[in-house]
Amino acid sequence: MISELKTLGESIGRLFYPEVCPLCDKVIDGKKEKVCKDCSIKLIPVKSPSCLKCGKEIEDEEQDCCKDCSSMPRSYIKGFPALNYSEDMAKCLSRFKYHNMRCYGSFLGDIIVRERGKEILLAEPEVIVPVPVHKTRLRDRGYNQAQVLAYELGKRLKLPVDTELVIRDAKTKPQKELGSKEREENLKKAFISSEKIVKYKSALIVDDIYTTGATVEACTAVLQSMGIKDVYYTSVCIGKGY
Repeated sequence: MISELKTLGESIGRLFYPEVCPLCDKVIDGKKEKVCKDCSIKLIPVKSPSCLKCGKEIEDEEQDCCKDCSSMPRSYIKGFPALNYSEDMAKCLSRFKYHNMRCYGSFLGDIIVRERGKEILLAEPEVIVPVPVHKTRLRDRGYNQAQVLAYELGKRLKLPVDTELVIRDAKTKPQKELGSKEREENLKKAFISSEKIVKYKSALIVDDIYTTGATVEACTAVLQSMGIKDVYYTSVCIGKGY
């Protein structure tokens, strides 16, 4: 009886609040799909050849790393970005991040697991760490999109999520307003470690977008200072860099 009532409630909910495609707002059957057929072809997976460090696509197969990682060495071991950043995904991630579309987390988590899940598990991270936001932004926004995404990945990959290892101590300028070098300086002292006793030796940092790598690098430094030697990252999208 309870299950029947639950099913009825879900049906009524879909009638008044139908699920829509996170890219174009077309009504979709949420049980069968999370993105419409027209928009599914707009999701552009990262392909080889790619940078052995950040995972960004590169043109020269003989290169190991992209220009960004060659000029600005990174402390993490490897990145697992799922999609190339595009105008369509920019709109989707903006809604996810700024307009309370937390429901997109399931769709975005599925994308990462579909594209990079096997590689992530082969790396054997012991814990998932979402990039934190400052407490004032968390209060204004009501949630941290990276944390929503981290929990979706945790469920699918069967890995624990720890939201207390890295703390955003300083309220910094929005990264999108800054150049590459300014981003690095902007985040150098933005994150601090918690007072928790760390039992992990490896971790997977999660964020929605990887642009220049400044955020992931700053979080990596904090985790490594706590004794977590092997750090990886994953993101829904990766940009072209500097």
